[in-house]
Amino acid sequence: MMDNKMIVEGSLRSEDGGFSFLGRLPYYRGLGLSMIEDIQVTVDGVVQPRETVRFSAHGNTYTLDEMETVYDDRWNFGEKARIIVLNGELAAGDHQITFAVRYRVSYLPFVPTTKDTKDLALAA
Repeated sequence: MMDNKMIVEGSLRSEDGGFSFLGRLPYYRGLGLSMIEDIQVTVDGVVQPRETVRFSAHGNTYTLDEMETVYDDRWNFGEKARIIVLNGELAAGDHQITFAVRYRVSYLPFVPTTKDTKDLALAA
């Protein structure tokens, strides 16, 4: 798979009350947003609370709970979405980010979870 391409290098930035980075879906066919079961972000070994994670693409921003009922929007293979975490701002410097996505595919008898970990720098 394309797990090692999920996090876009150099995309970490500060957000009001948090931070964000660009992420890609590694599944080759793309998925409707309602098929994304969970997105987990870990920063420097600390898992960020699910309720603080947002997904932003095509001019829309969703909580993970809202994504469960979004049937008219997709996340296509290779498309960059902004993953936002509203759990306090990060200090400038290097941070280890792990980005994991769990999704449903109708013909698979299991629920795949893919993840990528990268060291990203946040500018001062």
